[in-house]
Amino acid sequence: MSKQDYMKTSVQEPPLDYSFRSIHVIQDLISEEPRTGLRPLRHSKSGKSLTQSLWLNNNVLSELRDFNSVIPQLLEYPENLAWIDLSFNDLTSIDPVLTTLFNLSVLYLHGNSIHRLGEVNKLAILPRLRSLTLHGNPIEEEKGYRQYVLCTLPRITTFDFSGITKADRTTAEVWKRMNIKPKKVQIKQDAL
Repeated sequence: MSKQDYMKTSVQEPPLDYSFRSIHVIQDLISEEPRTGLRPLRHSKSGKSLTQSLWLNNNVLSELRDFNSVIPQLLEYPENLAWIDLSFNDLTSIDPVLTTLFNLSVLYLHGNSIHRLGEVNKLAILPRLRSLTLHGNPIEEEKGYRQYVLCTLPRITTFDFSGITKADRTTAEVWKRMNIKPKKVQIKQDAL
């Protein structure tokens, strides 16, 4: 995509807002009208939104099946998605589709039902991710929750709506050395 195409969309634009719509499946977005805000959404000649922000919060989504086929019908440049709000849904895991959004910088997942702390590992592939929320999920109760996330995602600057300090990074590194064992290199017997 050209820089010119990227500049046609902006996180400064109002979001494509489907919050509080009782959406059960991603396919429902096609027939549902987005909420209107104070500023109107800009659209391309084809009628698709030019925003980089998608709000799906406060619905009843339990999975993101068909995300990759539905979102291009709504956004002119879906590859530019930079902010997704999936807070307060029924998600139990971090869907792999989110790991394909390489321009994603803000991801809200708070208030869901994510149980496994290891789900955070999936997000390590996102080079621009800077702000993440996970509070209000069962994983928040895991010992070392904050430190694990900070070690796994060293590029984030805001976690659960709190800025990350040097002290947070230091604490996370100490926690990592004490709690995460390095993978042992196995030497095959045949090699000896």
